[in-house]
Amino acid sequence: MSEIPARATGSEGPSDGAPFGDAVWQSSPPGSIYDYIKVASFSIGPDGLVDQWSLRAEQLLGIRAEQAVGTDPIEAFIDPDLRERGQRKMAEILDGREWTGVVPFRVPDGRRGRGQRGLAEVYVMPTRTEDGEKAAVCIVVDVRVLRSIETDLAASQAIFGQSPFGFLLIDPDLRVRRANERFASVFGGTPDDHRGKGVHDYLPRAEADRVSATLRRVLETGDSITDMHVTGFTPGTEDRRHWSVNLYRVHSGSGRPIGVAWLGTDITARREAAREAAAARRNLALLNEAGARIGNSLDLETTARELLDVVVPGFCDLATVDLYQGLLVGDETPPGLADGSAELRRVAFSSAVSDAPFHGTGERVKLGAVHHYPFNSPCADALRTARPRTVPAEDGGLVQSTLAVPMVAHDTVVGLAQFARTKGSEPFGDRDRDLAVELAARAAVCIDNARLYRREHERALILQRSLLPPGDPEASGLDIACRYLPGNAATGRPSEVGGDWFDVIELPGHRTALVVGDVMGRGLRAAVAMGELRTAVRTLAGLDLEPAEVLSQLDEIARGLGAPGGVQQATRAARRPREADLSEVYLATCVYAVYDSVTRRCTFANAGHLPPVLVEPGESALMLDVPPGLPLGVGGEPFEEVEVELPEGALLALYTDGLVESRDHPLDEGLQAFVGALTDPTRPLEDVCDQVLNTLDSHHGEDDIALLMARVQGLPSDSVGDWTLPREPRSVGRARELARAKLLDWDMEPLVDTTELLVSELVTNALRYGEGEIRLRLLLDRTLVCEVWDSGLVQPRRRRARDTDEGGRGLQLVGLLSAAWGSRRTPRGKTVWFELPLPGGDTQLTDPAEALLSLF
Repeated sequence: MSEIPARATGSEGPSDGAPFGDAVWQSSPPGSIYDYIKVASFSIGPDGLVDQWSLRAEQLLGIRAEQAVGTDPIEAFIDPDLRERGQRKMAEILDGREWTGVVPFRVPDGRRGRGQRGLAEVYVMPTRTEDGEKAAVCIVVDVRVLRSIETDLAASQAIFGQSPFGFLLIDPDLRVRRANERFASVFGGTPDDHRGKGVHDYLPRAEADRVSATLRRVLETGDSITDMHVTGFTPGTEDRRHWSVNLYRVHSGSGRPIGVAWLGTDITARREAAREAAAARRNLALLNEAGARIGNSLDLETTARELLDVVVPGFCDLATVDLYQGLLVGDETPPGLADGSAELRRVAFSSAVSDAPFHGTGERVKLGAVHHYPFNSPCADALRTARPRTVPAEDGGLVQSTLAVPMVAHDTVVGLAQFARTKGSEPFGDRDRDLAVELAARAAVCIDNARLYRREHERALILQRSLLPPGDPEASGLDIACRYLPGNAATGRPSEVGGDWFDVIELPGHRTALVVGDVMGRGLRAAVAMGELRTAVRTLAGLDLEPAEVLSQLDEIARGLGAPGGVQQATRAARRPREADLSEVYLATCVYAVYDSVTRRCTFANAGHLPPVLVEPGESALMLDVPPGLPLGVGGEPFEEVEVELPEGALLALYTDGLVESRDHPLDEGLQAFVGALTDPTRPLEDVCDQVLNTLDSHHGEDDIALLMARVQGLPSDSVGDWTLPREPRSVGRARELARAKLLDWDMEPLVDTTELLVSELVTNALRYGEGEIRLRLLLDRTLVCEVWDSGLVQPRRRRARDTDEGGRGLQLVGLLSAAWGSRRTPRGKTVWFELPLPGGDTQLTDPAEALLSLF
């Protein structure tokens, strides 16, 4: 029997819409299932011998047609042990019976090895020749190929019938050839209902066009597509679904492309989880960025701008911050705060959209403008309730979604932040609302801290300035100018108040104490510590102690400032200086100098401070070699004194490190710049101070600056009367005569009587209670000072005399008649002094007679 030279078939069976009768005849098909199965055939004549042998039979059984034709198939192909049974079967077949069975056969040489056996499934069909004789047609298939087909069919059925993924087989016309149950369960109907449909039946037009183009590319190139995301809707719902699709080309047994396999899985939940995770990561990143960027400044407006720098455009497209006007100007509770009607100032605005004004009241609010929200508006409601509110979008406006979020810090509403998204952006959701509240709360805490800092900073400044000398202080024999600048005063940026201070203290005998100090640390506590030290300096200066002794006492006081008990703690620390805990004290540096206008000598003592600068007439400025010593509060080491004679017209400068030190410039460079700035000390002192500050402006950091400058103007010699008197009673009268003559010479006749009386009292006390020779000195400057010196160490003590006492009223009389009096130690004894105001001033002189009568 010969093979059929041609076959009737469709292109791949019935195509969409094509009737089964439309057969396509072709002589050389590109491939079919018969090519894959490799069916062999031969025929058997009435005599039981092979009369036709096909080419496939030659390939399968390895016997050429000329060898097979005319042979007994049972004798030629069947094993000897099975030949008898085979003969019986052949007889039955030739008798007209069909037979199907598995028959072993010898494998031809070159296939599996010589002498091996194979199994063939044989299908024998009885037939008749043209003469009517009985014959048979045999079809033979290799059992191995059949088992492979069975396996492939089982796998195909498992994919289509049991796979949990949606599976489609799409033909070259991009029509569904086959769908599985999973796909049908999603899109409805049975698998057969989807035959012939295209991707446009399932997806929106734009998405379907994209997928169709991809399918054609897979068919043309054979390149597989993995994890292609497809978005669509399931029938009867408006739920947007997302699928991950894998596409690969399917081939026939001969390798001919017959379609595209579509394997899809629903990833809507996974995508939503990924979206939620991405949103959580974004929110966490925003919170981390907010923690890093918000609150770096202690300025209210800057902190508000830092919030908007974080949220625009990462969180929203537009944003504003309004703060209560009352809080900005220092009020604790602005009027109207409870009902949300208080005035607010717009302190920050940011937009990622050009030409997009943003406002929450229906009217534009300019940056910096003071405004308030209507009582029934969502913004006012958010302020009243301290809860976020959604602001309705305006018709035809650019903004589609707005959140009004109150800025709450420590249960106090400090303002309102508004976040808006424009049309085309995703509207705010619950997660966004929570994030907005968190961001606003963080900024609110920083803003409230900045507000509290501003209040503390202003109070500290008030305290600090109240402790500094008012105006330009005056001193005998000195022309003085001073400057004090808080940190960053030039830039306007806030900084903590420091502990810098300076003071000018008038001492008896037309002497002056010049003080400059710096408490280490910043803030209100440093300012308070500075105030305590300044007060202590003035108290110690009033005792007329030597500069080194003053610093020693200050050192003990400083060690008690930071600890409970204050000065009492300092006393205990002084008894055990080596055991003092430096963490409980405030350290400070200080220069204390005492200038004597009569001798033009200045005695310095230094506690860890920068050295004074001296400019002598015609000379360059130089830093005085004053031993620095240890800062106040350390304790354990004595302070040294250095005495320097200052020539007439010399310029002395005391300062704090803020003038010469900054983050950008080392201390040595700043000191040299300061010395170099004192090029013309003969100019007015105010001009010299300005020149110094202008020259050293680039060296000024964030620290405070205190600058005290004094030009020496010694007391003229003709303003001094100085006499030495022997230790004898007649020296009392001699003292009165010398005082009278000098006062008349100075044209101070109104002071003669009072001065004679008081000089008599002091010289008498020196004779009675003192030792050695007596020295009388009169000094005339802005006041008249009288000093009586002796070698005794016993200090005079004022006491109240009884009516029956004959003495004891001398110092009471001195106190009544003088503007001030006192005593101080000297290297060789003591000095008792009194001071009288000059005639013509506001102070009225007490009549000596009235003062004497008041004592009895």
